[in-house]
Amino acid sequence: MNILISNSSDKPIYEQITTQIKQMIISGELEAGCLLPSMRMLAKELRISVITTKRAYDDLERDGFIYTVIGKGSFVAEKNMEFIREEQLKIVEEYLGKAAAGAKAGGISLEEMQEILQIIYEEER
Repeated sequence: MNILISNSSDKPIYEQITTQIKQMIISGELEAGCLLPSMRMLAKELRISVITTKRAYDDLERDGFIYTVIGKGSFVAEKNMEFIREEQLKIVEEYLGKAAAGAKAGGISLEEMQEILQIIYEEER
């Protein structure tokens, strides 16, 4: 599993792990039933505390992205499409909030922002 940790990020390490694993599940890179690395293995791989990986796995399980079988490990849960859509909306809102703040600071109008967004959105198709 390819997880990148940034020490300069304003997000805590456990949240960076949680976010990246969620994205891997949402994108289909990690499929339902897929065995995740053990907390100890992931901690060793990332050179972080097991407590940090436990916090990330606990959050993922709480949010329904993974489930744990005692003695066997943690697995990717079946996708709840409504929940995944909400997660995607939350991510998009966060990015758009940052974009809107940057636009306001740069004197870019809402109409210009909408035009930029439309161009970007249509290019991605």
